[in-house]
Amino acid sequence: MKKDISVIISTYNSPEWLAKVLYGYNAQTFRNFEVIIADDGSDERTKKCIEEMQKEVFFPITHVWHEDNGFQKTIILNKAILATTTDYILMTDGDCVPREDFVEHHVKHREEGYFLSGGYFKLPMHLSQQITKEDIYSGRCFDINWLRRNGIKISFKNNKLIANGLKSWFLNFTTPTTPSWNGHNASGWKNDFLEVNGFDERMQYGGEDREFGERLVNNGLKSKQIRYSTVCIHLDHARGYVKPEMIQRNLQIRKETKEQKKKWTEFGIKK
Repeated sequence: MKKDISVIISTYNSPEWLAKVLYGYNAQTFRNFEVIIADDGSDERTKKCIEEMQKEVFFPITHVWHEDNGFQKTIILNKAILATTTDYILMTDGDCVPREDFVEHHVKHREEGYFLSGGYFKLPMHLSQQITKEDIYSGRCFDINWLRRNGIKISFKNNKLIANGLKSWFLNFTTPTTPSWNGHNASGWKNDFLEVNGFDERMQYGGEDREFGERLVNNGLKSKQIRYSTVCIHLDHARGYVKPEMIQRNLQIRKETKEQKKKWTEFGIKK
């Protein structure tokens, strides 16, 4: 049967975290999807992890990889887009474990003329390391009471885990957070991605996802807020790849996109 949605998961040399993420997708209520791993040059450990996970999970996994040449997430994401076989794409990261209804809600809320903007619930390092396959399959790692017993403090952000039904709709509607394209939790139509030529491959870390979303909006799309409907927990990690010059270059590209209302990048899928 043809798959209904493609899930692109970006990763780089984090096989332990990636395995936890894939366990999350193996527990999904909506099951008619494929997974594309957008691998920005990981070593053999990630390849071995994927091979092992393919024996356990119910969904097909395609491993899209290129050689490590620094932070080139935008390039591997464009390759992953072309590797999908469906009309609708959900993008997330290899450090974001989805709750069991994550894909279901992206499918439920998708709509022509829109992309969906979700969020995440951030965990500290000790909990990121502590969470096991059993915690994910049972769903207890999304239980706020379990998380509080393990060190999570009381916060309004906890609503991302406990809101549902009318409350999640109300919080989605009233949140002051702009529904931008978030690389850890966003989805849209493949054809819309191709119409703006995918990600700008000049961009490295810092706003590369936002710039992509800004071109989608310039091309006529609207964004829909679903941060309190699509729940994923973010596993902590170091960010040694972040450099000030990356941020500055990306800010300049975003400035041009906004000021010139760019819809297309010359540095995307089609060269």
